[in-house]
Amino acid sequence: MNRRPFLQKLGILTTSTMTLPFYLFGKMQLPKETKFKFITASDGHFGQPNTDFEKSHQDLIQAINKEKDVDFVVFNGDLIHDEPSLMPEVKKVYDQVQHPYFVTKGNHDRVDEETWNQIWNQPSNFSKVHRDELGMVLLNCSNPKGDYLCADLDFAKQTLDEFSSLPHVMVFIHISQNDWTRHGVSCQGFMDLIASYSNVRATFHGHDHDVDGVMLYQKKPFLWSGHFGGSWGNPFPSYRVCEVGADGSAATYLKRVSDGVILNGYTL
Repeated sequence: MNRRPFLQKLGILTTSTMTLPFYLFGKMQLPKETKFKFITASDGHFGQPNTDFEKSHQDLIQAINKEKDVDFVVFNGDLIHDEPSLMPEVKKVYDQVQHPYFVTKGNHDRVDEETWNQIWNQPSNFSKVHRDELGMVLLNCSNPKGDYLCADLDFAKQTLDEFSSLPHVMVFIHISQNDWTRHGVSCQGFMDLIASYSNVRATFHGHDHDVDGVMLYQKKPFLWSGHFGGSWGNPFPSYRVCEVGADGSAATYLKRVSDGVILNGYTL
């Protein structure tokens, strides 16, 4: 059964409907000593009609809380499904996570900037340095109408310049800024900007519920996490883990929410 024929043409490394050994996906090599560990999950679509969104969220929260030594979690967009009144409700769910967490805005997160700031206590374009070594860049790619947008390049460049001395920078943005997936947008300036910084280790996306692998642009990895909610996509709700070693090595792997099985992995 070929459920994603368009990926075959693009050459995205991804899982299939059956669990495969993760060594098929980049021959992942985990760090010998992990210094940083974070999780990213996307597309919960809290409140989407005709979905069991409460269960899918609780399943993910339980899976995340079982993970050991997690530095932080990023919920990478489409936190809700269009209805602004749901945003405070999903925050109550995320507050059950036993680790620090951050959020990015997706196209279904249709609230204005003031409301976003008020609820999450962070702007939709946000950056933070973790333990003096790991820079997080969280970027907005939509608006209250749900339009697909390119990232704010001025903010992104200013932040990446400020982070240029850090050994590791991770970028999180819901919508792919390249049209190599069905639901990506063409933002050449963003792609070239990311490629120009040697310390950007990876960019993490959501949005494409049926994509959970990696694409390379000028040797920079761009990774997807599938989805954990919503009404379409992979048959296995999932989240992504990234580990950065004390020696500077890094690896990332996709885990199935239901049982923690590793579905694919990639050495950054």
